[in-house]
Amino acid sequence: MKTISLDMRTRILAKYDTGRYTREQIGGLFDVSLAFVKKLLSQRRRLGHVEPLYAQAGRKPTITPSHRESIRDLIALKPSATLWMIRDHIGLPVTSQAVHVVLGKMGITLKKSHSARRSRTAKTSSPPARRGSRT
Repeated sequence: MKTISLDMRTRILAKYDTGRYTREQIGGLFDVSLAFVKKLLSQRRRLGHVEPLYAQAGRKPTITPSHRESIRDLIALKPSATLWMIRDHIGLPVTSQAVHVVLGKMGITLKKSHSARRSRTAKTSSPPARRGSRT
């Protein structure tokens, strides 16, 4: 469903403000539902404007940009911090998975890097023999 333009919204309200039409008649004139006309009038009364509110739709993120900065500071101080430590640091009731997703979006991984040299342990078994050879 497409958002109804601001021009159409203002024309609907202008027609309503004349007082000559009911909400049902206005819905029929502009080919919109009665519910839309009611919502538009309510929005104008509550907010003082009739612009589309699609930018405000959906669930708001629990971990805000200020929390992200706090996470970034913690990881700079303590790179070995676990997901649970980060969660406790920001003080939000979120899961470790939520923290993991946010870290991924921030481009931060908590994988341990292999910065040390590999140990030189000797092999404990001999290589496998070739087929058909006697051992």
